[in-house]
Amino acid sequence: MKERTADEYLEKIIDLSEEMIELASAGDACRTDNGCGIVFGALRDKAYKLRKLAHHELRLHRQGDERSGDERLGDERGQHHGKQQPRSQETE
Repeated sequence: MKERTADEYLEKIIDLSEEMIELASAGDACRTDNGCGIVFGALRDKAYKLRKLAHHELRLHRQGDERSGDERLGDERGQHHGKQQPRSQETE
């Protein structure tokens, strides 16, 4: 069995997030109460966030392919890709 790369898993997350968005939209179209709307809205919100994070990470990987891999690793404190973003920007 072929070992998958991180980028392949990120692509799969993007595919799954698209399915989540479709499911949330279909469910929202036929919902019968506000509670269902909350569930479908939460699913849609998380799908968009996951998709955005996965696209961002793929961009970082592709930019890193253009530079040496060591530049992306950050310092010994474990900063991701050389700089750490504030928490509020990571989850938008």
